Amino acid sequence: MGKLTEFLMKAPPPPQQTGFCMPMMKRWVPRALQPWIYVMTAFCFQFSGGMYLGALDGIRGTTNFMIEDVMMLLYATLAGMAVWFPMLFKMKFRFTNRQLLCTSAIVIGICNLVTMHSQSMPLLLAVCFIAGIAKIQGTFECMSNIQQWITPRRDFAVFFPVLHIILLTAIEGSGWLAAWMGHHLTWQMMHVFTISAMSFVLLTQSVLCRPFCPMPNRISLSGTDWQGALLVCLTMLLYSYIFVYGDYYRWTESRQIRMAAALALVSTGLTGYRLLHYTYPYIELQLLKCKNVVPILIVTTLAELAFGAEHTLEEILYSEVVGLEELTKECQYLWALPGMFLGIAFDLYWLKVRKWKIWKLIGFAFLAIFSYALLMYVTIGPDVSIEQYRLAIVLRGFGYGILSPALMWALQESVPRLELFFMGLFAFNITHMYLGGAMGYGFYATIFSHFLNEDMLHYGRQLTLTNPGLAQLDIPEFLGGSYLHSMMLVALKQVYGYVIWYALFLASLFLLCDIPAVRTNIRKVPLWPVLAIEYLAERRKGD
Repeated sequence: MGKLTEFLMKAPPPPQQTGFCMPMMKRWVPRALQPWIYVMTAFCFQFSGGMYLGALDGIRGTTNFMIEDVMMLLYATLAGMAVWFPMLFKMKFRFTNRQLLCTSAIVIGICNLVTMHSQSMPLLLAVCFIAGIAKIQGTFECMSNIQQWITPRRDFAVFFPVLHIILLTAIEGSGWLAAWMGHHLTWQMMHVFTISAMSFVLLTQSVLCRPFCPMPNRISLSGTDWQGALLVCLTMLLYSYIFVYGDYYRWTESRQIRMAAALALVSTGLTGYRLLHYTYPYIELQLLKCKNVVPILIVTTLAELAFGAEHTLEEILYSEVVGLEELTKECQYLWALPGMFLGIAFDLYWLKVRKWKIWKLIGFAFLAIFSYALLMYVTIGPDVSIEQYRLAIVLRGFGYGILSPALMWALQESVPRLELFFMGLFAFNITHMYLGGAMGYGFYATIFSHFLNEDMLHYGRQLTLTNPGLAQLDIPEFLGGSYLHSMMLVALKQVYGYVIWYALFLASLFLLCDIPAVRTNIRKVPLWPVLAIEYLAERRKGD
């Protein structure tokens, strides 16, 4: 087994003059066109989803859903994506590319049909969760097949930044497209568009591709810890419920949040027990023993807590204070894309060209977050046009464009096996979406409400009978007009003030302290069949 692996790793690459060839494509398809077909397919999957936050106005106008309900469905989709990462490695060597892509497309199409016509939250939670699994499976299958087209040496310092061009473009673009559909047509038309995109995937796979699997002897899925995976799913959804609905139900004052917290603690304990005592757990404990993995997860959580200001405070500013409709708001958010592309280019220069230390790069990302929060703090006001916020949006896009590829690259450099890396991606997305993302949403919503209540109480103390202007005060206008908006602006400034100090502290920590970096020498990654052979050899040793 070792000699075969060594032979495959030392085998010379195919002659460059023949061009990049994809074995799953039919021979008559031009080679120059082959990878671009899979790029388009990846965009189709990334633009898909369960429920689209960009169509929030239309959804709330025709259904009884609150913004918390739509956010919960969004996190259910993200939970499906996160929990499926450890399975991606096995699925690639168990099924053909056509089976994986066609099944993912059919599942997403069915899920979008259901979300168009159902208002049952339990059903929609399950549907959005399944849609998230299909979305990440289809995206991974596309990108893994064109990896050597992007970087022939399989250099992840190049691959991850290029991958995030697709991911971040789709994140911002799908929100804008859903808002455009909801404004000019109906919010259901975004689901119709997704179903059409999945039909395009099925058509290209049927006409242009043939079944292909990089491993002739298929890997069995027996022994997979499905019970552990279900426990992880339940735990993620419970924490999502707590963070999303916490401020709405007044946290521990409500029976719903107390019950969800108790169940979350129990499921977390059961998950930890299986991790320690099961022979092949869904997530191996060895992952946390790898060098730099725990620091990377901590940095991810801290970064997402900072970016939670964007998710929550900008939504309050544009929706509640300025009163923008969804399409105008999503057009405003598109200004993050230029910043993201600049951040990705900065990553490529730092990691690929200069090969400098990763932690200082993260310091620049936090510096961008600090600049964003500072600019929002000094810009927010009652007579400010929305155009004046665009530079701040570009800055936060720049910080996000730096952090996402850099942290993923650092994680890949810190784990010894590719299978373990996919488990690391699961842990990365847990901290990215839940400990950071969902917790940040609940945290900022709560402290904003606290500051707003404090400000209203402060103004209320001045409404006394000895105040000569009380007779001229219009109470309804005070509670629902410009006075309330002014207090909301003050509360937003207060929260952004804390974000400024938080981001400045983290930026100083990473820029001024010489923290030992992960290895900057890019290691060579073997071909997919070699990885499968190594995986089978390790499983046989374990048995």
